[in-house]
Amino acid sequence: MVTTLRQTDPDFEQKFAAFLSGKREVSEDVDRAVREIVDRVRREGDSALLDYSRRFDRIDLEKTGIAVTEAEIDAAFDAAPASTVEALKLARDRIEKHHARQLPKDDRYTDALGVELGSRWTAIEAVGLYVPGGTASYPSSVLMNAMPAKVAGVDRIVMVVPAPDGNLNPLVLVAARLAGVSEIYRVGGAQAIAALAYGTETIRPVAKIVGPGNAYVAAAKRIVFGTVGIDMIAGPSEVLIVADKDNNPDWIAADLLAQAEHDTAAQSILMTNDEAFAHAVEEAVERQLHTLARTETASASWRDFGAVILVKDFEDAIPLANRIAAEHLEIAVADAEAFVPRIRNAGSIFIGGYTPGSDRRLCGGLQPCAANGALCPFLLRPFGARLYEAHLASQAGLRAASRTWTGCDRDCTRRGSRCPCPIRRHSSEPMRDHDCRRSQCPSC
Repeated sequence: MVTTLRQTDPDFEQKFAAFLSGKREVSEDVDRAVREIVDRVRREGDSALLDYSRRFDRIDLEKTGIAVTEAEIDAAFDAAPASTVEALKLARDRIEKHHARQLPKDDRYTDALGVELGSRWTAIEAVGLYVPGGTASYPSSVLMNAMPAKVAGVDRIVMVVPAPDGNLNPLVLVAARLAGVSEIYRVGGAQAIAALAYGTETIRPVAKIVGPGNAYVAAAKRIVFGTVGIDMIAGPSEVLIVADKDNNPDWIAADLLAQAEHDTAAQSILMTNDEAFAHAVEEAVERQLHTLARTETASASWRDFGAVILVKDFEDAIPLANRIAAEHLEIAVADAEAFVPRIRNAGSIFIGGYTPGSDRRLCGGLQPCAANGALCPFLLRPFGARLYEAHLASQAGLRAASRTWTGCDRDCTRRGSRCPCPIRRHSSEPMRDHDCRRSQCPSC
């Protein structure tokens, strides 16, 4: 049974505080094991990489080579459907345009004493991009981390990706070439982070390491920080959805599961003021769980860390949302725009019912740093937190990119079909939230 917290309960504050303090990371003995791996890679270089890859990924890098060849990338392009390649190009272009708008400008001025002063922005020389593999594959992570580096002017972009049993997702290789990645190595885990930080005979060191990973990857980034820069120590992914009763329960359930399928330690939270709607969403989650490709992962996440928070009204939701400080915050209420200025703590904000959080990773183009208060990997703002917002008024673009995640795919495609609402049926204009998402539309 999913955790349910009611604001009307006398012990709500105590339960909510306990909920916030709950640990989702698997940390027992991780630091000790990772430190041993990092130290060995630093001492032994490629030899350690070969050994750890045999032990952890069941691959003989002496036969395959550590580096991925151009011929392998060519073969990946040949195997990828043309429509998928076009979708990745669309995502790449949107990410590039979004980040080009954020480029900082050099500054030069003369002060009151006649002294000429200024500042100049320069790109990092080399960046290492970690792309997870194993139980999941992330072509979108390649684009979201490589494209900001490309826009910033980074000359050398190095990608490491695990190849369990020798297998690499071809779409990861396709995305890497589309994004202008310079070098690709088939190594993963803490040993890959150590190789990027200290270098080996094959892999030259980089100046900064970015990208998500499991607890071992996060621990390795923590250890090498100082030798190299890092983007952040990312914890398990999370989403908070603030939704009113006029939403489609199936859509909200799909949004929750799109996050839950990432990791057994991921967290999906629904906050609403209507208990009947909350029950409807829970029932929709249970129905959809059994249709996912990653059913076991999503089920464990929802069972162990999912939550429903029932508030008295949505005014109370704002301070609670700021305390949760979710990586992804979806606001699906009647006046969603009015909420946004009052949200201080969130990695990214998705405004309105047609803006699912998974679209950020598909074609939204938003900054890949999505942890609370996280600084951008390449375009730094040292003393503030930047919140990233998205607002898709219609279904346009939601089906434009594909992934191997059924939850994320359905998260978008449930919104992608033309609504049969009689209000919009004879109109060629795109649907908007106020047209038919609300309760006056019997078809929605």
